[in-house]
Amino acid sequence: MKTIHLFILISAFSAVVCTAGTGAGEESGSLPGNIQPELVLIPGGEFTMGEKVNRKNNYVDNAAHMVWVDSFYIDKYEVTNGQYLEFCRSTGHPLPEFWGMDVFCSGPGFPDHPVVGVTWVSAMKYAEWKGMRLPTEAEWEYAARGGLANKRYPIGNDVDSSLCNYYGTYGHPIRVGSLPANGYGLHDMSGNVVEWVSDYYDKDYFLESPIENPTGPEYGKRRVIRGGGWRSGKMCATVVFRQSLRPYWVDINVGFRCAKDL
Repeated sequence: MKTIHLFILISAFSAVVCTAGTGAGEESGSLPGNIQPELVLIPGGEFTMGEKVNRKNNYVDNAAHMVWVDSFYIDKYEVTNGQYLEFCRSTGHPLPEFWGMDVFCSGPGFPDHPVVGVTWVSAMKYAEWKGMRLPTEAEWEYAARGGLANKRYPIGNDVDSSLCNYYGTYGHPIRVGSLPANGYGLHDMSGNVVEWVSDYYDKDYFLESPIENPTGPEYGKRRVIRGGGWRSGKMCATVVFRQSLRPYWVDINVGFRCAKDL
């Protein structure tokens, strides 16, 4: 049985109304959408992953260290409801946990909003169906930085509601690509939905991570999620903040995007 992990009660959102990009009120048999999958080539390079901090009596799991990543492709946008429904229809895979709940912009009325309520396992299956994979944590952070160094967000050291969908701004996921892209042309690397990556989580991993193309610990109980989302605080939407969930958990705040080898 899947474990459902919610940060808030669903009933608290009964008054929230999402504005669909297209197709609001459509029947479940039709889900066109305007956003099409698009890959962006990220040129390989070296960068400082994590951040330099000095906090007494508080262990920090994102300690700064040098990393090299090879060139790779990554989705320009987070995977949408429309794209994920195509996968479910083609494979018989179950629909996301919160499908049909308008308060989370999940379902046929919101084809261009990011899919939520997807486990890490289901995200991996979707990626494999597309001939792709989930990005590594290092790839994700490198891409999220958009070519900038020593910045906390994808386009600088601060964000507001015109740049990022975090807690207290829109109150729900918004249509992917609605806000400005970073320097690599990627949208919503900060906010909208938190994103699964491939790595197991270990709080000490950054202290022993290999320099070249790290892929995370060999084993663990939880998988890393990155980027902050519509229910995350502003500080959780930085390019360095790390969180984790068990791979079979689902959340109203968590989605994903895919990556592919060059």
